[in-house]
Amino acid sequence: MVYAVVRAGGRQEKVSVGTIVTLDRVNNATDGKIQLAALLLVDGDKVVTDAAALAKVKVTAEVLNDLRGPKIVIQKYKNKTGYKKRQGHRQDLTRVQVTEIK
Repeated sequence: MVYAVVRAGGRQEKVSVGTIVTLDRVNNATDGKIQLAALLLVDGDKVVTDAAALAKVKVTAEVLNDLRGPKIVIQKYKNKTGYKKRQGHRQDLTRVQVTEIK
């Protein structure tokens, strides 16, 4: 079984062909494909961690759609001063599917 650990949106994800991954928003290329940087490659018993060899590895993913994450609420409160602050946030995300590792 071939799989790779890739850098994706500030995190590391273990992916193989067909894996669907949700990343931080990625600007789409014109053809809807992106390249992910490989940090580790496992091909059966062979494990590749050398930076020079990993530079030749290409992990290609196809952009499925753009979406937004769940809303989180940030609340700040200080007792006895009347200070209250409420703020919301939704992260912009992109869902991709890995199409090939070579």
